[in-house]
Amino acid sequence: MPIRLLSSEVSSQIAAGEVVERPASVVKELAENSLDAGAKNISISIVDAGRTLIEVADDGHGIPAVELELAASRHATSKLVQSEDLFHIQTLGFRGEALASIGSVSHMTITSRADSATEGARLKVAGGVSSKVEKVGAPLGTGVRVENLFYNVPARLKFLKSDVTERRAIDSLITRYALAYPNVRFKVTDGKQVTLQTAGDGDRRAILAALYGVDVAKQMLEVMATEDGMSLSGFISPTSLTRSNRREITFFINGRWVQEISLNSALLQAYHTLLMVGRYPLTALFLEMAPEDVDVNVHPTKAEVRFRSQDKIFSFVQRSTRKALLAYTPVPSVSPQLWGTRSVPSEPREVGIDWSIAHDESSTMDDRPQTVDSDQTPANSDMSQVEGQKSFSTGIPLLRLIGQIGSTYLVAEGPDGLYLIDQHAAHERVLFEKLMAQHESKSIPSQALLSPEVVTLPPQSAKTLTGQLPFLNHFGFEVEEFGTNTFQVRAMPVLFSGGDPASALRALVEDFEEDESPLQAEVEAKLAARVCKRLAVKAGQALTSEEQRSLLNDLEACHSPRTCPHGRPTMIHLSVDLLERQFGRKGAR
Repeated sequence: MPIRLLSSEVSSQIAAGEVVERPASVVKELAENSLDAGAKNISISIVDAGRTLIEVADDGHGIPAVELELAASRHATSKLVQSEDLFHIQTLGFRGEALASIGSVSHMTITSRADSATEGARLKVAGGVSSKVEKVGAPLGTGVRVENLFYNVPARLKFLKSDVTERRAIDSLITRYALAYPNVRFKVTDGKQVTLQTAGDGDRRAILAALYGVDVAKQMLEVMATEDGMSLSGFISPTSLTRSNRREITFFINGRWVQEISLNSALLQAYHTLLMVGRYPLTALFLEMAPEDVDVNVHPTKAEVRFRSQDKIFSFVQRSTRKALLAYTPVPSVSPQLWGTRSVPSEPREVGIDWSIAHDESSTMDDRPQTVDSDQTPANSDMSQVEGQKSFSTGIPLLRLIGQIGSTYLVAEGPDGLYLIDQHAAHERVLFEKLMAQHESKSIPSQALLSPEVVTLPPQSAKTLTGQLPFLNHFGFEVEEFGTNTFQVRAMPVLFSGGDPASALRALVEDFEEDESPLQAEVEAKLAARVCKRLAVKAGQALTSEEQRSLLNDLEACHSPRTCPHGRPTMIHLSVDLLERQFGRKGAR
């Protein structure tokens, strides 16, 4: 085929694809322009997750009428003059592509009044084609209205994710910028509902309370450090407050949100040996450094950066975070009674369990099932399909409880050797099968809480939970919306009596991946497994002899006792033959 120049329309859409990936990209570019304009109030409105409408209005210094048409042109910016300026960037935007890219894939209207003008101006752009600038009455600042996003790029529109996912991306973005710019008032409206509103009084901890709730905000640890012209500030979570993914690890460099692997690695290195495998901190850290020491002109989205001295920055972030973490975290001590002959006194439990419900007192050692028929359908067959796990042989032999090791594992003797049982994984399995059995019989008993529990979630998590309220009500929870991003728990299933309602709600929303929909088939079993995981007894929790025996009995009665609902083994078997070989009774190995 012959080589030819692309038309301006095609080249504009190709360039737009690098900058405008989804509705959240539009919000990001417009919000950053507002911040660069010195705005103190930024209002963001979306409709249909940004597909139908995105509107960002600010009270910044505005755009003069004579420059309005130029502002919507490609590579037009007020933030750079010469190439050397690329190495001293102190603004969020600088490439001059955002408005042109947005205008090429939408119907965009820009209304602005500069602080030196008495009247405003309006420009309309449709598919990259601009109309004439008209004079209008307008307040000080700039408002950009983006309608029918990707109307002329149906392929891009087709590949957008669900409304819930796209809204979650927008909320996640704005919550980060609200933390980074506490002196700016942010207001986000989804349709007619206000989903986020900050005071703009400079108090970051107050913003944390608005996003995550007062309890979480009180637990967050403050970081303040300076070294060699660099400063690090913000908040990190204690080791008792974690998430199951890295999505709530936030870094800003010179006011710009970045996604830099080396910074994440430095943070996680600071938590090394302090967190369980698969758990991650909740952080919002803000790094200030000389502009010439960081290159932000790496990608059109400006989310990637390169450092002049990466090792130096890695060390600074790791040491500063570790120092703050250890300053607030007491050194754990091991009880001298752990390996002694005296019984270990029961410690306060992280999650209370009503063992009288979990164990039927009428059951005896004689009537417990020794095995389960191989053709019997497990109660969690749907869950196995969801997780894609390969089932183990279902039954386990009759076991005799010996005791507990390290407040984490149960030791039991069977006819074929020794069994080590993970109490957390085992209790997950017990709770899950009981809950699913009650679900199938359509009779899940519920118990009202003496005092309703109020839970505040980040905006993106609140939207996810709202879509799961029918699931919660069906499974014995009584949850209702109680204000912006806030929910009130009035009742819980009797099976989880004494559990923490806040943990149950957060378990439903924190593990969702970006392409995961809470309305997928068989999702009930998956969500039930998450709740059971959060409310099961924890490792390090001392159990009485009666509680240990009750857990063992209930595990033996399960259809699939060898794994937890997520596929992790509940027990390890040491056969008599293996023990005899280890003790040299059958010769060398």
